[in-house]
Amino acid sequence: MPDAKMQEATDAMDRAVEAMGREFNTVRTGKATPALLDSVRVEAYGSIVPLNQVANVSVPEPQLLVVQPYDPNIGAQIAAAIRNADLGLNPSDDGSVVRVPIPALNEERRVEMVKMLHRMAEEGRVSARHTRQETKNALHAMQRSGEIGEDMYHTKLDDLQSLTDGHIHKIDGMLERKEAEVMEV
Repeated sequence: MPDAKMQEATDAMDRAVEAMGREFNTVRTGKATPALLDSVRVEAYGSIVPLNQVANVSVPEPQLLVVQPYDPNIGAQIAAAIRNADLGLNPSDDGSVVRVPIPALNEERRVEMVKMLHRMAEEGRVSARHTRQETKNALHAMQRSGEIGEDMYHTKLDDLQSLTDGHIHKIDGMLERKEAEVMEV
């Protein structure tokens, strides 16, 4: 039973790290990447859908994204959705594709993005710590009810702390790499 709780904690912390990685991918670094447009939602066919369901996004150059709509009639809606997504991008629709130039970041904007990355990383750390606390409480309840002994309880607490430290270390490594990417000129 304590092993099941530890596995649940591992899975929850892994999901927190993965979610933070997805959030990091949406942060603009001055280089074109299709993940920049993951948060864009397009009004098409009477509903609001993710961009990747109505178009293909490619990176022909380091400073340019090309969005190829599956239906050429919705190019204007795609351009408007990208413009309104508050990403600081100004797409142009030429009828068959939408070109999205990625402007270079100035120093002030880079510092602002690093602060945002730090907030995202802290949310990931808090999530890992929250999972640790929930698992610790569950293990404590198991120990009080007699399901596990005192030695097993303390061993699992040590394992849980090691697990938490490992995930926080992963988050810090991801933050360090992304911060270097954002600050690269």
